Amino acid sequence: MRFLAGCILHGNSNMAIHCSRTCLQYLIHLAHDNVDFRLPEIRSLLSLRGKSFDPCENFKEKSPFWRLNGLSEEDVNSIMARTVCAKSAFELWGHGRTHSELRTSLLKYPTENMSPFLQKDSTYKINVYTFNKTLEFEDRIKKIDAMEYLSFEGRVNLKNPKHIFCLLEDYGTDPNNIPDEPLYIYFGRWIADGQRELIRSHSVKNRHFIGNTSMDAGLSFIMANHARVKAHDLVYDPFVGTGSLLVACSHFGAYVCGTDIDYNTIHGIGKASRKNQKWRGPDENIRANLRQYGSEKLYVDVLVSDASKPIWRDGMLFDAIITDPPYGIRESTRRTGSQKDSVKPPEDYVGDSHVPVSMAYHLSDIFTDLLNFSAHHLVIGGRLVYWLPIYRPEYCEEMVPLNACLRLVSNCEQTLSSHTSRRLITMEKIKEPEPLGHQAARYGAHLSPSLRAPVHRQTHLDSITSLITFPIYVTPFGSFPRCYCFCS
Repeated sequence: MRFLAGCILHGNSNMAIHCSRTCLQYLIHLAHDNVDFRLPEIRSLLSLRGKSFDPCENFKEKSPFWRLNGLSEEDVNSIMARTVCAKSAFELWGHGRTHSELRTSLLKYPTENMSPFLQKDSTYKINVYTFNKTLEFEDRIKKIDAMEYLSFEGRVNLKNPKHIFCLLEDYGTDPNNIPDEPLYIYFGRWIADGQRELIRSHSVKNRHFIGNTSMDAGLSFIMANHARVKAHDLVYDPFVGTGSLLVACSHFGAYVCGTDIDYNTIHGIGKASRKNQKWRGPDENIRANLRQYGSEKLYVDVLVSDASKPIWRDGMLFDAIITDPPYGIRESTRRTGSQKDSVKPPEDYVGDSHVPVSMAYHLSDIFTDLLNFSAHHLVIGGRLVYWLPIYRPEYCEEMVPLNACLRLVSNCEQTLSSHTSRRLITMEKIKEPEPLGHQAARYGAHLSPSLRAPVHRQTHLDSITSLITFPIYVTPFGSFPRCYCFCS
């Protein structure tokens, strides 16, 4: 691709950067997948910097381009160093519905903001990017030639330029109705790219240890960003599985730990999940996954444990709890216990050789335990991020479990089929639980089995035994039903 340069620049090239540079507008170019997760991710990353999300007027969440106000270049670099939902970020110099409007906007842009990047001893190149349309090489050259009114004093360097500029054209989001002319045009200075490369480099296809339900790399990093995981945090996954979420959190410098009821998965033994491999190898385990990505030093440990049974000391322990509970689809939902009133150990019971009896772990109980545990063991301001399976025709926001100590931050949908989906729920701890009192005995720790009413028998997913569940409202004193809810 060729790029053109000119020599028309007004103002002193040695002019210092004025305070006006703190009032710049920035353009975020977003990937057009996981669209529902983009806004909560950017909001969460901004909150790590103590910044609020301040979009321009006429903001459209589904658009691939967002214009943001009130940020510094350091703020933008901080976002792009973590996000997997955004592709690139730019200092916006001009924009408009037509190239004529773009020219007017660019000519109004303060010269003192441009001059530090257009000096004679600098090098640069210009890229042309189009969303939802592919341009021929000749058309790209014509678009650059048309911008001769904005000439540069530096030299063109296509391989290693000091500054990169970009002309971006938005042709809408409908691939079946692409207009001849762009709906909107932007021009700006490139600042940084997002971390989309992490999706490829951490793909489960290339991971040392995987299972049937190992979380997609992109979603794992999105969950870590929603939880605002940062260096030196302690992150816990109560349904750790093969540790995909621990891998993502350790990438951002957090210490990670987890539990799971599946002995074979925790110890990396048994049948393999890979094609053409019958048994797992001697070094297939969660620690090996972190070692693969250079973060083994952040591995605390994983335990074989029942998530429904308390094993942790009282008090705030974790900066974030991130998990993907089993839905009973590809992984069974079970806990230790028995349907019988009492279970007597065998006469020859010697302790260590005893194998606990397992029983069904209803989804209502899973989320009751998860929210109550988070209310007691998250630090104030810590976040819980988890997946909630739902049946789409009957879903409403009231079906999301709540807790008096946790504030709902975001609720994003990942569609699985026309009738089923799962929602990524992010909650933040805002206060400590009150001491247990008479209300705890009144409501109990879990829903009574008689309260679990069938909602919908899952006929859209093959080989699935429907789980009967009931929606719940969780308080520091226990949980009670609200209205009928989801099943899996």
